[in-house]
Amino acid sequence: MARLAQTAGLTDIQQEILSTVRDFVDKEIIPVATELEHRDEYPQQIVDGLKELGLFGLMIPEEYGGLGESLLTYALCVEEIARGWMSVSGIINTHFIVAYMLKQHGTQEQREYFLPRMAAGEVRGAFSMSEPALGSDVSAITSKAVKDGEEYVLNGQKMWLTNGGTSTLVAVLVKSDEGHPEGTAPHKSMTTFLVEKEPGFGEVRPGLTIPGKIDKMGYKGVDTTELIMDGLRIPANRVLGGATGRGFYQMMDGVEVGRVNVAARGCGVAQRAFELGVSYAQQRHTFGKQIAQHQAIQFKLAEMATKVEAAHAMMVNAARKKDSGERNDLEAGMAKYLASEYCKEVVEDAFRIHGGYGFSKEYEIERLYREAPMLLIGEGTAEIQKMIIGRRLLEEYRLQG
Repeated sequence: MARLAQTAGLTDIQQEILSTVRDFVDKEIIPVATELEHRDEYPQQIVDGLKELGLFGLMIPEEYGGLGESLLTYALCVEEIARGWMSVSGIINTHFIVAYMLKQHGTQEQREYFLPRMAAGEVRGAFSMSEPALGSDVSAITSKAVKDGEEYVLNGQKMWLTNGGTSTLVAVLVKSDEGHPEGTAPHKSMTTFLVEKEPGFGEVRPGLTIPGKIDKMGYKGVDTTELIMDGLRIPANRVLGGATGRGFYQMMDGVEVGRVNVAARGCGVAQRAFELGVSYAQQRHTFGKQIAQHQAIQFKLAEMATKVEAAHAMMVNAARKKDSGERNDLEAGMAKYLASEYCKEVVEDAFRIHGGYGFSKEYEIERLYREAPMLLIGEGTAEIQKMIIGRRLLEEYRLQG
């Protein structure tokens, strides 16, 4: 939108990048998104276009072939892409989380080996924490790595792996007892492994199986899978950072980036819902006038626009906080919580404005109505965000004495 969700203080380069992405979304994503989504088809042509634009290397440092841009630039690009089709933003999100973790925590050898190929889009990243029985309780992970000479043997089942089939590099969090005796706090006995694999489904390398796509209500096109490790052997030099026991902290650092991303996705979907709602309200006539002229619809539009603006402001604040090098779990949690909740509400209001037509698959709002709920649970549920926010507030406002 020309008026809503503007960001002050952007450089000329940032504005040029965003303008390019916005044009790409308008011309290459929005016209085909609903058709591809209904077919649950991977948007290969769109992904190839993003690769040509250099977006897979957006946050990767220039020394490794990337553009070296900030989290804010990335988040604003995600906002634009999600405005076109949220699934496409998911394809690049997990890639960037893995690239960010490598940049922040990888050994020099790991950065030199992976980052240039990730920047070029030749290696596509995915990350895996969740398991079938644990949800947001990361401490309950049961997947395990056991040292065997110069290798580790990994066993276990992971769940909700975005880009599980199309990725060629997966950052996998498992328990590792080596150097961490029984009784060690769970978060101190977790390790992140960098697992290379072939794209596709079935056995993608010895000991590693990607069973197939999970059929979902929305968030289609992008593949969401399980990951099964059965005697998967990984060399010791593929432990992220070169030392075991740091995996939980590495993943949480990546998740902070991911929560800003989810907030940006919520902002983008909400913007598109507002665009559809305000447009339809000026086309549809009842009782002799545009429904936009009815006070009830104007009230909805006012509330929708205010929510879009508020969510965008909080998302930008969280991204800038992370870029400054400061801790941003409070800001990221607030932004993710507010943006996902507001996104659901704005989409539903746009759906209501469309009336019966909103229930038809011919209208884009039907797709958005199925996509918005994923943001309520992705990268931690609203309840988890509230726990994080509450604990951090108590740290900040702890009584003295």
